[in-house]
Amino acid sequence: MFSLDVIDTDNFLEMPVTTQALYFHLGMRADDDGFVSSPKKIMKIIGCKEDDLKVLITKGYVIPFESGIVVIKHWNQNNYIRPDRYKKTTHEKERQQLAVQGNIYQLSQVGIPSDIPTVYPGKDSIGKYSIVKDNININTISPEPDKSAPDPSGVKLPLNDKTYYDVPLSDIELWKDTYPAVDVEGELKRMIAWLESNPTKKKTRRGITRFINSWLSRTQDRGGSRTGQQAETTPTTEHNSYYDIMEEYGKLPPCPDGPFQ
Repeated sequence: MFSLDVIDTDNFLEMPVTTQALYFHLGMRADDDGFVSSPKKIMKIIGCKEDDLKVLITKGYVIPFESGIVVIKHWNQNNYIRPDRYKKTTHEKERQQLAVQGNIYQLSQVGIPSDIPTVYPGKDSIGKYSIVKDNININTISPEPDKSAPDPSGVKLPLNDKTYYDVPLSDIELWKDTYPAVDVEGELKRMIAWLESNPTKKKTRRGITRFINSWLSRTQDRGGSRTGQQAETTPTTEHNSYYDIMEEYGKLPPCPDGPFQ
């Protein structure tokens, strides 16, 4: 199971889609205590990169151990397992390094507890494949989306409530690593122009990062952004990436997750 209180947050949704996919695959393959013994094998199977696992660790969704094992931090918030079906993890050494605080795994800071009680949070469910929304814990919710970014870049995208989203510098650096063929700053400027030209399609503060990721992902898939030198040598009859993207999306059916919907 996956709780919407964990995955339906800006902190989770602003991660690359490959990182989100890795989180779900780790969750599906974890044991009944949330431990995954072979995360690198799973990454190879689904085609993820090591950076995706690093993002999950940095964002606080998984906890790594020296043995190579990882544990899903919000496992007890995501899952309810009936006591008669529960099978204790075999990774006892790693389990003893954890404490449970508010249904969330934390590395123990004071000694190693000899016994950690099994927690069965939430309500019963039909099966592990269902998605539930319960056990709200304020410590796992990302900061309020209307608060100012801690490291504003000065690149401001207009929103549908007539305010602006100041893109964090840390996000720009992350996108540069995630989409290496894309001129991220240049594409952000194109987004500003597109949103100003299409005021009815401006995004909410909660949905703007999904819009940005979708735009950058499309640009990466199309071969990336043209550099300034390429732009000078490109015939004037050829559209730049902004118009190419608009033309492409104009042919697609409406999609709630699409950046131009």
